[in-house]
Amino acid sequence: MFRNFINATAFGVILCNGLFSAVRADGTQTQDLRPFTNVAYIPASSDLSTIRFEKARAVMVSTKIRTTTDEKYCTELAFRDPGGSAFCPSTVAESRVAAYEVTYSFNGPRMTSDEGGATRFTFHAYFRPEDLSQEARKAFSAPKRNQANIAEYFKVNTYKETVSRAAIDNSQSKFCEGDFVDGNWTRKDSRCAERIRYKTVSVPSDYLSVSVDPLAGVLSAKR
Repeated sequence: MFRNFINATAFGVILCNGLFSAVRADGTQTQDLRPFTNVAYIPASSDLSTIRFEKARAVMVSTKIRTTTDEKYCTELAFRDPGGSAFCPSTVAESRVAAYEVTYSFNGPRMTSDEGGATRFTFHAYFRPEDLSQEARKAFSAPKRNQANIAEYFKVNTYKETVSRAAIDNSQSKFCEGDFVDGNWTRKDSRCAERIRYKTVSVPSDYLSVSVDPLAGVLSAKR
């Protein structure tokens, strides 16, 4: 059983798409999206040897979303139908364009929120038609039984990034000796004053970056 690793997404294959928002006087807000991405993020404990091509298809993706808020209507709806207020304001996807979707699967750690205990997940990469070679585009239109050939037009690369975190700087900090008494920390010298200093350190990220790169053709720089 598969679980999607959302390119914005379950653990969080992360596709944070908002680039620009504009709010009109009538309460309508438009937001640009960035649907084309060839990078996904999966847990660092995933088994990279299990990454496998699953399928490819031509799809339509939205480049904008429109959110409409009628405050008076939403307030009245909350009193009339508390459950109905969950759909207020309304959001509609707009400006759909052609794209190619490539799906891969992998084995990852169980999610505590998943009662089914699934360990097989998927992630997706999305490309503009001009991102791919003519040969790759022809492969997408081939019969489904021949789709395994599409995997030959892509290469999967994985790499682990580092992130910055705060850590105690032991060389610049002062700690007081003490013991736990009845569950409470008690200093041996009541006049001792602790001084804790922090520093920024680089540590391995909890996630691995997975990029799906075309073997022929050049990705657009506008991602």
